Amino acid sequence: MDKLKTRFAPSPTGLLHIGQARTAIFSYCLARQSGGEFVLRIEDTDRERHIEEAIPRIIEDLRWLGLDWNEGVDIGPDGLPIGRGPNGPYRQSERLAIYAEHIRRLVDAGLAYYCFETEAEEKVLRAAAEAAKVPFRYPRPATFPTHADADAARAAGRPVVVRFACPAQDVTIHDDAFGDVTMPAAEMDDFVLLKADGFPTYHPANVIDDALMGVNYIVRGQEFLGQTWRHVLLRRAWGFAEPKGYCHLPLILNPDNSKMSKRDKHRLTRAAAKDALAKGGLTRAGLASRAGAEEATTTAWLDGADAAIPLAKLEHLAASLNVHLPEIDVADFRRSGYLPEAVINFVALLGWNPGQDREKFTLAELTEMFSSERVSKTNARFDRAKLLAFNTDDLAAADEPRRLAALKDFLRLNPASTIPAGNDDLLRTLLRATPTLRTLADLPAKCNVLFEADDAYDFDAAAVEKNLRKGNNAGFDVLTQLETLLASLPQEAWQIQPLHDAVETFAATNALGMGKVAQPLRVAVTGTTVSPPIADTLAILGKEKTLARIRRCLALR
Repeated sequence: MDKLKTRFAPSPTGLLHIGQARTAIFSYCLARQSGGEFVLRIEDTDRERHIEEAIPRIIEDLRWLGLDWNEGVDIGPDGLPIGRGPNGPYRQSERLAIYAEHIRRLVDAGLAYYCFETEAEEKVLRAAAEAAKVPFRYPRPATFPTHADADAARAAGRPVVVRFACPAQDVTIHDDAFGDVTMPAAEMDDFVLLKADGFPTYHPANVIDDALMGVNYIVRGQEFLGQTWRHVLLRRAWGFAEPKGYCHLPLILNPDNSKMSKRDKHRLTRAAAKDALAKGGLTRAGLASRAGAEEATTTAWLDGADAAIPLAKLEHLAASLNVHLPEIDVADFRRSGYLPEAVINFVALLGWNPGQDREKFTLAELTEMFSSERVSKTNARFDRAKLLAFNTDDLAAADEPRRLAALKDFLRLNPASTIPAGNDDLLRTLLRATPTLRTLADLPAKCNVLFEADDAYDFDAAAVEKNLRKGNNAGFDVLTQLETLLASLPQEAWQIQPLHDAVETFAATNALGMGKVAQPLRVAVTGTTVSPPIADTLAILGKEKTLARIRRCLALR
């Protein structure tokens, strides 16, 4: 196999989307499998939607997935992004002079030309095409403006952009997933290379960087397939070699066939906000207050401007509206308690089939198995139940050190948990007490209450009725006897096994099933019927807290 040099080149307009993660994983596998190199480049020329703080977050999430790269952007000792490798800079915003020089070469060769229309003037041109019911194609001038003309236009305050003069020829590319794809010359337009602000558009920057960085195999989403003809023409114009291959990945869809998009978070929150406004439960001023923004900003957001409300504020707004935001970004799954092993395994199967009816593999095994020829052109559906099953299996199979490391990472990202994250011995105890987790979030769901103040939790009314009041207060009677029994146990007996034996002996002596004993006790010390095994629960609480909670519950009688 030829050595492949691949790249992952996210635009930092948000966090690492799960679909982008798939692109990164497949690109990584192809490079490592062939003994080649993998590059991380940041394509940050979309200045209107650029989020600088997203860059270290993207890097961190790639590291969490277990990916590494030979060259590209990394995080320096001061926590800021730095370049690493011989072909930098690896941020496009730092490569503007390189793009300008290459684009000027095309202008000098008569392969690109300057345009000076204002936004309003271009709208008129597009409206005329729409009225004529024909696709808009920029009217290429018979004589191209000169550099001097461009300088004069700038001096006059007019916008100056550069367009590529598309040759009148069809372009066919071969894609490993979609086969041969042809773009007829009649459907091409003279697209913009350089914007008036001096930043290149996606196409020339992408082509120049791939060529100068030696990238020879392109993996990216299907949405770019219809744009690849532009890249072929630009490579020909600059004399760059074509890559060894392309692989465009199918879309990832929600179960309802909608595209799985970062915008889903805005869409769901926006719908809840509009519903609350329509029903009178929320005012425009109240919405702005919850979002931490001006009314004009929230109005723009309601009208569809997602970028008006950043993610952190959106999450706060969603919580205030009781909206559960779906996991879309890698950071979402990480914060929700999924293991990277499960995420990689599951995501790899979205649009790729390893054959042999095999579904479970590690990143190392995936690297050996992966083949771009087995990528499907059929859109993939994101089955959250299947991901949850994968994660449940991986948590069950993980050894204690792996589970401990994952739990510590989870707690670091969820500081609202009351569990003392720095106590490894305690965390190991909690993990042993909760061996059947679906996600790491199940552990604090069961255990947070054990670390709250003894009077801070509420008693679930249904649980009290069923387990304490039912049968003429039978549960309260059991609880009263247990309070006396537990109070009599010496401090040295306040360990899991002695506590288990004491409760089990009490049940047997009183001819009661363990449920008739453990559940009243569990409701008393946690407020609900959900906790680790009762002996573990009591041992974690300790004698003093256990008795205080039982006595508080008995006061409900």
